[in-house]
Amino acid sequence: MNFWALGVLWFFLALIADFLAIRLKIAVALTEIFVGILAAFTLGYLLPSYADLGAKEGWITFLAGTGAVLLTFLAGAELDPKVLKQNWKEISVIGLSGFFIPFFGCVAVAYYLLHWSLVASWITGIALSTTSVAVVYAVMLELGLNKTKFGKSLLAACFINDLGTVLALGLIFAPFSRRTLIFIGVSVVTFIFLPKLARFCFSRWGKRHSQVELKLILFFLFGLGALAYWCGSEPVLPAYLMGMLLATVIDKDILLLHKLRALTFSFLTPFYFLRAGSFISLPALLAAPVVFLILFVAKMVTKIIGVYPATILMKYPKQEGIYTTLLMSTGLTFGTIAALYGLSHNLINQSQYTYLVATVIVSAVIPTIIANAFFLPKNLINKDKEKNTFPELPGA
Repeated sequence: MNFWALGVLWFFLALIADFLAIRLKIAVALTEIFVGILAAFTLGYLLPSYADLGAKEGWITFLAGTGAVLLTFLAGAELDPKVLKQNWKEISVIGLSGFFIPFFGCVAVAYYLLHWSLVASWITGIALSTTSVAVVYAVMLELGLNKTKFGKSLLAACFINDLGTVLALGLIFAPFSRRTLIFIGVSVVTFIFLPKLARFCFSRWGKRHSQVELKLILFFLFGLGALAYWCGSEPVLPAYLMGMLLATVIDKDILLLHKLRALTFSFLTPFYFLRAGSFISLPALLAAPVVFLILFVAKMVTKIIGVYPATILMKYPKQEGIYTTLLMSTGLTFGTIAALYGLSHNLINQSQYTYLVATVIVSAVIPTIIANAFFLPKNLINKDKEKNTFPELPGA
């Protein structure tokens, strides 16, 4: 199948996911994952050679990866420095408890209950301790919670959670080398000068048809992403930090934010979420569902034990505490990254990889559906309804 035909297939699936999301009134990220699962399963019978929807094609991998990076950048750009400064304590407590308890809990389940090797158990703990900034941000944006104090704090707690995951993977497995030092040094220098450079470029050459602002942002995202990949880290981490640093710059340019969202959600993230769903093998799960169920329950239970008491300690209202717990129980980007790292370095086998990825992806769907169906803090949405309305683009 040529790449034009694959493009038609993927955007046809993206349209189906959009219509389902509108009909079911749920986040489109979730329907894209579901459609990816079902499409891969269906094509497995009709066109076995394209059972993965061509997800391993280089250009699809590139677009999906770019979608993850831009989505993470946008999530970082939504963070308000004032909120971070005012609520650093609750953000840190919720984020760290959301990492450590699931991490050690899932390691114990894999080692003592499933009798996996110690190395495979460490990978399991890392993969299942994650939360999904991508999914949480997509839901926050779609529901209008991204501009609320609650939504910003939740995104920040998710970042702290995933930062623990990245550090654990790096400290336990990835070598700390000269390349790592170079990456850190270049990143620090870039982060110091980038906000000033962005303000200068945006004010002098912004609002042109050539979209200088977008090109500048993409240049630095790809540059830092390339360095991160070169040193054995992940491009989404510097993307999140870069988004945080440029938050005050981008927040003043509503049209630029609108363009970034349009590019990301219309063109890039369908590849990311559909591709994530295509990696789940329904026959493999149906053949041995017990292992998957054990891992899924372990992730959910340890997340609840880790996050919900922390929300009570921080005096969250009950509904907001449950909603926070459920959304922080999601997983996607860093979870699949950790599982893939384990597989590519022969730390886990193919079956273990399938179970971990399936658990991670399903955890992106089920807790989010439950949260939005039964525990959505509608009072916050109504309260900030006017603040979350964006102006029409000229000529729209």
